[in-house]
Amino acid sequence: MTSISRRNLLRAGAVGLAGSALLEAPAFSSAGVRPLLTHGVQSGDATADSAIVWSRADRPARLWVQVSRRPDLRGARLLRGPVVTPDTDFAGKLRLRNLPADSKIYYRVRAESLDRPGLYGSSLDGSLSTAPVRRQDIRFVWTGDVVGQGWGIDPAYGGLKLFESMRRRRPDFLLHSGDTVYADGPLTETVTLPDGRIYRNLVTEEKLKVAETLKEYRGQYAYNLLDEHYKRFAAEVAQINQWDDHEVRNNWFPGQILDDARYTEKSVDVLAGRAHQAYHEWTPIPGQSGPVYRKLSYGPLLDVFILDMRTFKDPNDGNTYADPQRGLLGREQREWLIRGLRRSTATWKIIANDLPLGLVVPDGAAAQEGVAQGDNGAPKGRELEFAQVLLDAHRHHVSGIVLLTADVHYTAAQHYDPSRAAIGDFTPFWEFVSGPAHAGAFGPNALDGTFGPKTEFVHAPPVANTSPADGYQHFGEVEIDGHSGDLTVYLRDREGVSLWSTTLAAPRRR
Repeated sequence: MTSISRRNLLRAGAVGLAGSALLEAPAFSSAGVRPLLTHGVQSGDATADSAIVWSRADRPARLWVQVSRRPDLRGARLLRGPVVTPDTDFAGKLRLRNLPADSKIYYRVRAESLDRPGLYGSSLDGSLSTAPVRRQDIRFVWTGDVVGQGWGIDPAYGGLKLFESMRRRRPDFLLHSGDTVYADGPLTETVTLPDGRIYRNLVTEEKLKVAETLKEYRGQYAYNLLDEHYKRFAAEVAQINQWDDHEVRNNWFPGQILDDARYTEKSVDVLAGRAHQAYHEWTPIPGQSGPVYRKLSYGPLLDVFILDMRTFKDPNDGNTYADPQRGLLGREQREWLIRGLRRSTATWKIIANDLPLGLVVPDGAAAQEGVAQGDNGAPKGRELEFAQVLLDAHRHHVSGIVLLTADVHYTAAQHYDPSRAAIGDFTPFWEFVSGPAHAGAFGPNALDGTFGPKTEFVHAPPVANTSPADGYQHFGEVEIDGHSGDLTVYLRDREGVSLWSTTLAAPRRR
């Protein structure tokens, strides 16, 4: 089994079962014994009246969910969930409906045996917050980039501790900005740090190589849920998930054919299909397939536009073309975003862009992975479609646009202003960068001057691929004051300490 010890593999498996009250029955018992819930519970896309609840059994089973406004679940509704089978890796999701707005919702999931109906395994509890319909305080967190660059779960260095720091902030939800897993990032049992310390990864079979099979892609998500901080956070805070590149492989785009000896499957479209299935199976996101762009509303103060900058992405090249029909979003999504911003009556319009707008993100020596290319001039390449979005918003007097992103593995605040830009037809706005949640830290990246960005704050490591053991892990926090409508952004470190903050006054309605 390569250099990975059997003991460490077994240790990883044991961590996955710890804390789940699952010791009543063996993990691999015969048919007819109580089914086990293997990887905790999660919730996502909580609206004013609905939310998605997720869990996974160890065998074919029926999921059941109790729902209540009381933590003791007295008087709870009992909802029949899906049958989970090997077709979905025994994972299942149920949309809870007719929930009260602006409420703490408590739920309990258990699995029923298909061989012996009426026989249930141990239950697991979770909670979530539904969105408001009136003006009130809102708090949420965002981050991205989990278990990247060979840095896995090492309990001696706190595991995925940043998720515990986010949980302690008591957010209404998490905006996960992508790179939810690193399917192209195998783990080794040990990594020697620059000062000689040893970083010891928990390892699983699926994390020994780059993911290619559906089983290997599924195993990326299972791995992250071995961490108790991550699992506890997922049980208590609803998520809004988007995806970026590492859910499939680094810097991928549709139609790409790989020249990478680590892969026996060279078609990225084939890999992306498997990765997309695993992503939908293992995250509390709506649906079983399809693009992930969507809008969620949180009362009169907040709309969140979640972009999908992968499914329709054009090939990585020099990014200087003049064709406005190319880009990252595709025509349908671009028009959806333009219409959505134009129609939104919310004070703040958060655009969740998994690739930053003004930061140059190279793909090798000559190609570009992101929106910018670094020439500082008039919009070219992928900048064209975002110029179109910003121009339309400006002409229709859309205010309160804020961009939140991750991807580049450091945290920063960037203000965009037409007085500094190569074009003048847009309203000034901010873009805030956070992450990594648990990965190698890098940066800072170069700015492209096309849209007039100015860096107001940056926190990046002194050397590339700084490990989580040495800091430079980040999340962001947004607070919206229910009375004034003002929006405050905090850029925080792994411990939850605020490194920098700013308050944006609520825009006046025109």
